[in-house]
Amino acid sequence: MSKRIIFETKIGELMASISQEQVLNALRKVNDPDLHKDLVTLNMIKDIKIDGSNISVVVELTTPACPLKDKIQQDCLEAIKKDVPAAKEILVKMDARVQPSLNQKMNSLLPGVKNTIAVASGKGGVGKSTVAVNLAVALAMDGAKVGLIDADIYGPSVPLMFGLNEKPRIFQDTETAKMVPLENYGVKLMSIGFLIDDNAPVIWRGPMASGAIKQFMSDVRWDELDYLIFDLPPGTGDIQLTLVQTIPLSGAVVVTTPQEASVIDVKKAIAMFQRVNVPVLGIVENMSYFLAPDTGKRYDIFGTDGGKKLAEQLSLTLLGQLPINQNIREGGDKGKPVVFDQPDSEQAKQIFGISRNLAAEVSKTNFNSSKPKIEISLEE
Repeated sequence: MSKRIIFETKIGELMASISQEQVLNALRKVNDPDLHKDLVTLNMIKDIKIDGSNISVVVELTTPACPLKDKIQQDCLEAIKKDVPAAKEILVKMDARVQPSLNQKMNSLLPGVKNTIAVASGKGGVGKSTVAVNLAVALAMDGAKVGLIDADIYGPSVPLMFGLNEKPRIFQDTETAKMVPLENYGVKLMSIGFLIDDNAPVIWRGPMASGAIKQFMSDVRWDELDYLIFDLPPGTGDIQLTLVQTIPLSGAVVVTTPQEASVIDVKKAIAMFQRVNVPVLGIVENMSYFLAPDTGKRYDIFGTDGGKKLAEQLSLTLLGQLPINQNIREGGDKGKPVVFDQPDSEQAKQIFGISRNLAAEVSKTNFNSSKPKIEISLEE
């Protein structure tokens, strides 16, 4: 090979060489749809490897349950293809690390827990516990580390819905003894129902109930969790308010049905959280409609879009709408949540959608609360 051909080949190789800066510049054009900033500015690009004309990139999202994970991955591929024409093989790997809440009270009481979420309702009978259980399992199935505290002291349903009737064991370290939460379907669990007989009523006043919940936080070995969900008792009375003030919450989800009576009560629950400065992450409309299994015809038994209209009215996020469905009800009664037992069913897909929307709202809340506050001084 002549020196000229060798020289031209070297020039061609140099012109075709790919730099990390080229890849970063391409990824600066890809925005996180929820946080509305590019991935590079958000520090989501964690690794770039270049091997000749092959590129490998690791993108670290703020939650493994990101509802737009596939879109972000595809946007990265297209951006690199467009702006780095020399690239032949492009691999974009999606990773995740859940961002912690900045709630200082939570950090001191639950040091290994990143986010705490209350699931509440203005009244009973709207399927709050069913929603809480399935959301917890769905987040865990998406890869998050999840715990669930059954804060409904007077009507604990978590033992039944998770198919557990054991008692927690005690872990003794050098100085203190702590309960080890039970675990099923990838979710760590604590409930007063694990500690009392099935037929024994809990006859406690408010301070005793809130004291028990505080013990479920401080005297249980939760270790590292991305999300700790609290299934609150229904209503907005003194007990609920005491619990909300006791629990260091990152945010709350409110469950309602489309029925006007339920919507009126859920407004009170939202007002309760606003009173104690807890962000409302969104509304779940349960029992939205019924699809007849034989004809597929839809029946709006409890009215139409009550939760949706309320979300629009209060400028809140509608996380999703769930139908009345026999499989969801049977899953709770059998101790097999539908998202785990029938993950490919339509109702399970709807719950996964709600859980991912919830994870996105948590990420947005944490991102917005981490922004530095600008103080403006007005001088005369």
